[in-house]
Amino acid sequence: MKFEESMQALSEITAKLEQGGLSLEESVALYAEGVKLAASCRQELDQAALTVSGLKQTEQTES
Repeated sequence: MKFEESMQALSEITAKLEQGGLSLEESVALYAEGVKLAASCRQELDQAALTVSGLKQTEQTES
């Protein structure tokens, strides 16, 4: 799943949880899915930050 898709899914999960009206089991399942999506997004952002950092170092070295 792409980062943008994960963020959209996470947003939808948040909205469903905020609306309420779900059973405890549904809420827990959605929350667990949200935690996984958030971790995936965080990992992807961390990787992007490392990539940008590496590019900056390469740029500085070449200057």
